[in-house]
Amino acid sequence: MEYMANLPEIRKNRLRKLKRILDSGLNPYPQKTRRTHKIGEVLEEFSRLARKKQEVVVVGRIRTLRGHGGATFFDIEDGSGKIQALLRKNKVGEKGYQFFQELVDIGDFLEVKGTLMKTKTGEKTIEVSDFNFLVKSLLPLPEKWHGLQDIEERYRKRYLDLLFNKKVREKFERRAQIIKTLREFLEQEGFLEVETPILQPIYGGAEARPFKTHLNALDIDLYLRIATELYLKKLLVGGFEKVYEIGKCFRNEGIDKAHNPDFTMLEFYCAYADHNDMMKFTEKMFEFLLKKIFGKLEIRYNGKKVDFKSPWKRVDFFELFQEETGLNLEDLSKEGLARETKKLGVKLEKGAQKPQIADKIFKKLCQPKIQQPTFVLHYPTGAFPLSKTFEKNPKKLACFQGFAAGWELIKVFSELNDPVEQRKRFEEQEKLYKKGLEEAQRMDEDFLTALEYGMPPAAGFGLGIDRLTALLTDSHSLREVILFPTMRPKE
Repeated sequence: MEYMANLPEIRKNRLRKLKRILDSGLNPYPQKTRRTHKIGEVLEEFSRLARKKQEVVVVGRIRTLRGHGGATFFDIEDGSGKIQALLRKNKVGEKGYQFFQELVDIGDFLEVKGTLMKTKTGEKTIEVSDFNFLVKSLLPLPEKWHGLQDIEERYRKRYLDLLFNKKVREKFERRAQIIKTLREFLEQEGFLEVETPILQPIYGGAEARPFKTHLNALDIDLYLRIATELYLKKLLVGGFEKVYEIGKCFRNEGIDKAHNPDFTMLEFYCAYADHNDMMKFTEKMFEFLLKKIFGKLEIRYNGKKVDFKSPWKRVDFFELFQEETGLNLEDLSKEGLARETKKLGVKLEKGAQKPQIADKIFKKLCQPKIQQPTFVLHYPTGAFPLSKTFEKNPKKLACFQGFAAGWELIKVFSELNDPVEQRKRFEEQEKLYKKGLEEAQRMDEDFLTALEYGMPPAAGFGLGIDRLTALLTDSHSLREVILFPTMRPKE
């Protein structure tokens, strides 16, 4: 609180310093720098550069300042590392030294030129011969990042969180590594990366409420996509056999540890494959990913071991549901299931049908208990309108979802490619929508037309990148692995 209270006065003081810099004829925000080395490179090649007495120019943010009479030590940091610098009055002159002492603050960015030396304690140091401003900061860095105690503040000011918390930076570096490795795997497997529209005239491919907007140029309403599925399937109709997309999707739904209104999905579609093929393919993909990142197939999450060695456990949805809840899903009516959700305190969407009610109970009672990587197969017919029915049992779907450490990560279908059946499914969904089920899928005539030209049999795969990153970084909320999560306005 003291930090916040002092900010206005500190800012005024720094604005006065900024004016003095400008009045001296210097530009405190120059366009170019003369950097010769990254700090990480200086540290790595320190002995050679020091021996040759080679002059280096480094740039970065001032993180500490310590004055000792005619000498000032400060730490300067760029994206590659941090190094100590020593500014002596007899090296830069009386005027230069005074200028530094009076106008430089922690948080400013400087360009520093000098040669390398070690102090009496053996610390690697740049002895400064010249310096220039790159950025005069107007707000001070907090001495102790109060956001570490205030989680909401950490997310609101992620830039400070990244600056002060190495572990946070490492999570986002790991996230980038995960995405890069997934791309590498899919490219090796012959998949083509594509981009499909974010603004869509009809939203589809998932059960979710959309965000709606208006395009003035055509005077039409459009929706932010809730999934990439239907456009990717059209590409199968167009002759591509293996396509994938990694991109943002948007769902106008609640915010909790497993949900954010905008999130990142990987979806891919593989012609002439089914959901059974995708179980083996998923195991292969995770083996590639885990070995590339960790060098092993075992991680720890929330203090417990999670082992991705194949084969993963396979379990039927109906069997797991009965095992964990004591309820026989086939014997219960929609009303009977709804009474169970009431006992559990689970809120149902208006117009929810038996498969959606069963899923709510599953998420509450079954999902948290799934710790080791598991494929849950054959959800009830009606759960996913875009999945084929399981040929051996019409009450079940040819699909699975993948879980680990309580996270729902993956959804896979043997994709429905019968246009007549798909139209019936959409018509059923339209009826549910009119009854108040806002998450129901909508009739998409263009997609149905595409199916009528013929879509090859295919398997489709969806993976939540944010959830996967949370799992592989031992994080317990998507907010920890989304750089700028959606937040309620402070005021």
